[in-house]
This record gives sequence, structure tokens and C-alpha cells, in this order.
Amino acid sequence: MKYLHTMVRVSDLDASLRFYGELLGLEEVRRREHAEGRFTLVFLAAPGDQQAQLELTYNWDPQPYAGGRNFGHLAYAVEDIYASCQRLLDAGVTICRPPRDGRMAFVRSPDDISVELLQRGEALAPAEPWSSMSNVGEW
Repeated sequence: MKYLHTMVRVSDLDASLRFYGELLGLEEVRRREHAEGRFTLVFLAAPGDQQAQLELTYNWDPQPYAGGRNFGHLAYAVEDIYASCQRLLDAGVTICRPPRDGRMAFVRSPDDISVELLQRGEALAPAEPWSSMSNVGEW
């Protein structure tokens, strides 16, 4: 058995590609348009690691997607959790669970999917403003 990908449905493909691509740093691996089924599939992966992919499924006809947290969360290792969280915060992303411990943070995608960020290697030393930040919403 081999892990292939995780699929999440998205309501705004452009907003999701900005979040997962520009802000989180994932790269588009392939895209498939299915006119007959009226949906688009976009596969993303971390640079240099196409083994674990994220499939964004965009249905062309609007549909409500509630309860995105029901499946759990996506998780990515980052080189510098503080720099990653600052970049997201500067782009208007809410840090739901700040990296107070220098190790772990949670944010939400435009479709309310919970995304965990984990410091690659050892945790960074606790630092402000992160150490004093409170949780916001669910994560």
C-alpha cells in the first residue's frame, strides 16, 4: 500500500491556490479539467516531495461545504514556523493556534480546512509575539 493524496473540496479555486500555493508554498503537480462532470482537479505537493499530494476538487456548480474539520487536518513540516506564520499573518490568514511552543501552529484555508504547521527538526525557542498569543476559533 502507498499513500497517494488527500482530497479537499474547495469553493473558490483561485483563493485556494493562493492559500496552498503562494502562502503555504505547495507547487502544482498536475491539473485535470472534467467538462462532462463539471469539475476541476488540481494536485499540489511540497517542493521536492511529490509522494504526498493534496488534491483540490473544484465543482463548477456552487455547493456549500460545511464541516471541513470533520476529516481532521492537513499537516506540513516547515523550515521556520515563526517565519511561516508571520508570512501567513501578513497575508491576512488567522493563526488559530499560534506556535507558542516553537513547534506547532494551526491555520484555516479559505474553505475552513484546518492546516497544521510543524517545525521541521527541533522546536524553536519560544518567542514573542507568538508566546503570548491566544487561540482564535477552532483548530
